[in-house]
Amino acid sequence: MQSSTQTAPVSGSKMWAGRIVTGMTVLFLLFDTVVKVLRLPVAVEGTVRLGYPARLVVAIGLAELICLATYLYPRTAVLGAILLTGYLGGATATQVRVENPWFGFPILISALAWAGLFLRNDRLRALVPIQK
Repeated sequence: MQSSTQTAPVSGSKMWAGRIVTGMTVLFLLFDTVVKVLRLPVAVEGTVRLGYPARLVVAIGLAELICLATYLYPRTAVLGAILLTGYLGGATATQVRVENPWFGFPILISALAWAGLFLRNDRLRALVPIQK
């Protein structure tokens, strides 16, 4: 079923800005995922320092990978952004719990994920219009 809502096509500059923001965000999240899935010592140490058992590092990395894959597939990108927001919200809560002053970093990554999607997706911009 086609939507009756008409939206303007994404301009070239918005599309490229969205791709760049999305690319940077995805590269960071992909690096974080790989470090966890490969159980590199830095990931295990960081997870234990945050109060989680070392045995959960791979499961956390796989959860992040699923969220990221959902975000990267165009038909499920909005759902992926929602899932990434939830995942990164948990990261923020964990950072606040251990009183880490960098607790805002996961919030920034989540905002960048949404910003990249917002710039690339005309239907999302129609749903959440920003007035001039």
